[in-house]
Amino acid sequence: MTTAKDIMHEGAQWIPRTETLDRAAQLMRRLDVGALPVSDQNDRLCGIVTDRDIVVKCVAAGHDPSHITAGDLVEGTPRWIDANADVSEVLEEMESHRIRRLPVIENKRLVGMISEADLARHLSDDQIAAFAEKVYAVR
Repeated sequence: MTTAKDIMHEGAQWIPRTETLDRAAQLMRRLDVGALPVSDQNDRLCGIVTDRDIVVKCVAAGHDPSHITAGDLVEGTPRWIDANADVSEVLEEMESHRIRRLPVIENKRLVGMISEADLARHLSDDQIAAFAEKVYAVR
């Protein structure tokens, strides 16, 4: 059985919800990633902030990223997957919620992220096609 931990990208880091967006962008650049999980004061996942969020919801809206925090942007219920979940569960979670990045949690701690690139490296062409159809299809 292939698990989430088998296909995830290790070394994911999260930022506290109180961190400013300019610092989040700097960390994204340093890590070469487009999204960061956001933690609350108890080190629990409370959302994800993406590079697109920073540009569209902050900069393009005329806000100063040095004064807006990651917590200001996160919304909704954060989605995640247990490290031991089967890859079919990973696909179901990502497809049903139409998300492109999924934090992987083990023992209540962030251990990695699964992105579209990770799926492309580990899944069959048919699985990737089905994923793309479900995530990108216009509803």
